[in-house]
Amino acid sequence: MTNVLKHRTYQQRIFLYFFAAFTLFTVSILAFQYNREKRYRTGQLESTLDNIAEITHRYVDHHGLMPGGDFRLLDSMVYLIPEANTRITVIDKHGKVLYDSFVPEFEKMENHLLRPEVQKALYAGTGGNIRHSGTTGQDFYYYARLYDSYFVRCAVVYDIDIKNFLKTERLFIFFMIALFLFMWLLLYVVTRRLGEFITKLRDFAVRAGKEENIDPDISFPDSEFGDIRRQIVRIYDRLKRAKDDLSAEKERLFNHLYALNEGIAFFTVNKEKILANSHFVHFINLISERSTISADSLFDIPEFKPLIEKLEKYLQSDVLISPKNPPHVHITVAKNEMYFKVQGIVFADKSFEVLIEDITRPEKRRLLKQQLTSNIAHELKTPLASVKGYLETILNNKNLPKEKLHYFIERAFLQSERLNDLLNDISLLNNIEDAGDLFEFKKTKLRPLVHDVIENLESRLNEKNILVQLAIDEKVAVYGNDSLLASIFQNFIENSINYAGKGVTIQIRQYLEDEKFYYFSYSDSGKGIPEEHLGRIFERFYRVEEGRTRENGGGTGLGLAIVKNAVQLHKGEISVRNRIEGGLEFLFSLAKE
Repeated sequence: MTNVLKHRTYQQRIFLYFFAAFTLFTVSILAFQYNREKRYRTGQLESTLDNIAEITHRYVDHHGLMPGGDFRLLDSMVYLIPEANTRITVIDKHGKVLYDSFVPEFEKMENHLLRPEVQKALYAGTGGNIRHSGTTGQDFYYYARLYDSYFVRCAVVYDIDIKNFLKTERLFIFFMIALFLFMWLLLYVVTRRLGEFITKLRDFAVRAGKEENIDPDISFPDSEFGDIRRQIVRIYDRLKRAKDDLSAEKERLFNHLYALNEGIAFFTVNKEKILANSHFVHFINLISERSTISADSLFDIPEFKPLIEKLEKYLQSDVLISPKNPPHVHITVAKNEMYFKVQGIVFADKSFEVLIEDITRPEKRRLLKQQLTSNIAHELKTPLASVKGYLETILNNKNLPKEKLHYFIERAFLQSERLNDLLNDISLLNNIEDAGDLFEFKKTKLRPLVHDVIENLESRLNEKNILVQLAIDEKVAVYGNDSLLASIFQNFIENSINYAGKGVTIQIRQYLEDEKFYYFSYSDSGKGIPEEHLGRIFERFYRVEEGRTRENGGGTGLGLAIVKNAVQLHKGEISVRNRIEGGLEFLFSLAKE
């Protein structure tokens, strides 16, 4: 039926819908009126029988026929009833027939308690029923009424006169049929006219959709269709302008994508390619070691399986994605001494982007630094063992002067502590770079954490007469790791203690925020550093003053490298500059979530 309707015109469909609705309405009205008329006539008949029952009850009550009276006296009353075919029966509450005007030997009649009309009267007070009488062999319309100790049942012979009386009037049916035919004709005329308007409007819209020449002055008889026509013209003009703008934007996007050094591709939720640049195809050919492979083959390459598994978690229909914060996933692929960083971004409509970046050079540099750091850590264990052996020698030489002995023990212990700090910093730096996912991240209020760091360094700050001013609001909370966040501020402050000088002022403040980040400033009023060194202070072991060593109070040389890597692990960025009024200022950001 649905397919048939789809092939009909709008006029035919609306006509059928209204025709069906009006037909249902007409049939409902007829059925309602018929039942109403029938109930009305039945009520009239039962009202007449109820009056006869009431007269019978009053007669019985007036002559004291209950109990023990002669109910045959009712014959005189029955004789006075105008309706000749009216049957009166008196039944006690146990079902025994006490009187019946149609049966002379009513004493021999069977128990009537289970008669339908008697049962209805027993529970409802009154009851009616049409049925065949087994005693008289006739059909009756029965009506029974319950009084205190007996039932009075009145009945009329269900003959042609009663049947005609109960029939409803047919005039209303003929009236409704005539009204239905008139409405059918009127509906046909209206829908035909409406169908012509719709067809005309459809042709107008089709021409506009095909960008054919359209007559803007075409007229429509009804003002509503005229409004629709004008709106279509406006929409057509807007869409044309939007299409031209979109084409220009698309051209710019294509030029940008093909100018990128990264490979980028966009896919639908069903993993069908929307767009891919040449670098993307080139990179997946390098990774798969196959030529002429297309962007759609990304999902069949084993090296990309971990990325696809992460993306599929967000492509499920029951996963909601915020347009402002789409999920990012990433993996690193190593192949033939080449390294690629592969990122995936899932958008709100479940389409997604895959970005492939060649990180061979920085990755090799990172691995080289990691190897270098590991070698340094290994090499530093040797002087630590020497210090330990030296201490053992001192302990075994009982003839050393007490002052000399104490001096060497103190110096050896200090060097072992600093070597241990260096090893700890190297280990922390490697963990940040290589095992960042192992750190537990949670919402962390920053002001209490920074305050604890300041308290832990309070004695060293007092030694240098350094004042710390903290301007971070209590409500500021970032998504991060407590120990890494503490290490950021601890290394900042220790750097100022070691290099800024005495009597300086440190300021730590949050100066800006947006939807995703808080922005912070750490500065001191020290002497700053030469401009040529600013670009390298985050490198491992880099020192501004070559002569400054751990012997004269320097740090491990890894503090700012730890700071930079910790900030980046928290999705932030960091930069440094000399303040105009003197001193050094670090500007960095930390993600809210």
